[in-house]
Amino acid sequence: MSRRTIASGGAWEARGGYSRAVVVGDACWVAGTTDAGPDGRARHPDDVTAQALGAFEMIEAALSAAGFALAEVVRTRAFVTDIDRAGEPYLAVHGRLFRTVHPAATLVEVARLIDPSLLIEIEVEARHG
Repeated sequence: MSRRTIASGGAWEARGGYSRAVVVGDACWVAGTTDAGPDGRARHPDDVTAQALGAFEMIEAALSAAGFALAEVVRTRAFVTDIDRAGEPYLAVHGRLFRTVHPAATLVEVARLIDPSLLIEIEVEARHG
């Protein structure tokens, strides 16, 4: 099977040697995505909802570049730095975007992300069919 990689030009991709998304066959994996701007810091500091929406915008762009859509997402994983603060806002965003899709989903609290201004990081997997 062929393997395609999708780059977004994000601040961490070149430094970390990874792709925003990888496509193999009918599957697409999107790397952990934040709403980081070109400087690697949050575009929406202290706003979990805006950070989640920003991350999903980048995820949707990566999926589109790979030939996939949000409706084909089969799994989401979200990592938050404070589940008490971020849990409900994230679930509201996730629920709005995936109301009819119902992917398998995980929400986990972590000690920190790559930059202290980032409150949430999201990764998804999608499949055709």
